[in-house]
Amino acid sequence: MPKRSSGSPGKADRNQIRFTEVTRSTRADFENLFEQPGAPKYCWCMAWRHLENREHASNNERRRAMIALIEAGTPVGIVAHAEGKIVGWCSVAPRETYRKLSQEPDDSEAGIWSIVCFYVPRASRGRGLASALLDAAIDHAFAKGARTIEAYPVDQASPSYRFMGFREMFVAREFHEIGMAGSRRHVMRLER
Repeated sequence: MPKRSSGSPGKADRNQIRFTEVTRSTRADFENLFEQPGAPKYCWCMAWRHLENREHASNNERRRAMIALIEAGTPVGIVAHAEGKIVGWCSVAPRETYRKLSQEPDDSEAGIWSIVCFYVPRASRGRGLASALLDAAIDHAFAKGARTIEAYPVDQASPSYRFMGFREMFVAREFHEIGMAGSRRHVMRLER
């Protein structure tokens, strides 16, 4: 996956960030990131994926479900590497690999990939990593054959769903809004 450029003072030097798709062979990177203190191991990025008994699934059941997807070869997302560490995650995959993300998705549409989650450890936040992850996720989805990328970000003041990214970050990359998913999440798209 390509490296991105345009580092700035106080920000992560994007020339020094490497992005890797999470696959069977890179699964350990994803697991190491999610097993760190403060990581979302309560979710294992299964919030928007198909999971039986969702409300009562344990953290370990969520982990096993995600690992099963990876082992089956299902696209799940990308991780960011910098300074010898895994410093971020973005869930980007074909929309059909997720459960219903908005009120009325058109299931007849093909080639849609969804971006549903970002995670950057607290120590690495504020350095532009979420933006770098978004750029890499866009590149990744289009390289994998996406015709459209759909995202569900919130406004900066939103009290919830902040892990889905902020609307302004997507607007800056020419995503356009096509509706709402609930009262907080904007449904936004980018086509190429």
